[in-house]
Amino acid sequence: MEVRVDFDRCEANGVCVGIAPDIFELDDDEQLHITSPVPPADREDDVRTAIAQCPRAALTEHP
Repeated sequence: MEVRVDFDRCEANGVCVGIAPDIFELDDDEQLHITSPVPPADREDDVRTAIAQCPRAALTEHP
């Protein structure tokens, strides 16, 4: 799995950071960064939860 962000949709709400802070982070300018675009297998469930909970549907999963 690979996770991607659509920066045109992302509002940096930080929901994903709250769910998987080891995968997502917000910088000082409120810009989202994906620190592990291909997360470890044991983190995939949390990443999928973050994708599903994104209020702007800015995160997507790719095979």
